[in-house]
Amino acid sequence: MEPIRVLIVDDEEELVSALEQRLNLRGLEARGVTTGAEALEHLAKEPCDVVLLDVKMPGIGGLELIKKIKEQRPDLQVILLTGWSSAEDAEKGKKLGAYDYLMKPVKIDELVKVLLSATAR
Repeated sequence: MEPIRVLIVDDEEELVSALEQRLNLRGLEARGVTTGAEALEHLAKEPCDVVLLDVKMPGIGGLELIKKIKEQRPDLQVILLTGWSSAEDAEKGKKLGAYDYLMKPVKIDELVKVLLSATAR
């Protein structure tokens, strides 16, 4: 079976790097970018099964980015990740088509379970 291809989008470079490493070690194929524009560029060129998306980012924020992703790829699963809990953001994200909404710091095993569930593997 092909590995799950995950695109990590977060403006915290250290977090992106750590998540890439940890997910790759667990057999997933993770790539990371630090801006919404880079995410859209990556998605236009590379196949992806699920996007792990930070809600609060400079420039194109997560809620705006999920709209753009769903316009281009409605079936692509998006999991929102945030360090700032907001029931309003969670509700908006779900309405925009987010598969799930997770809080930072997320335990890697919990994240892997959600990624597997989102891709039905």
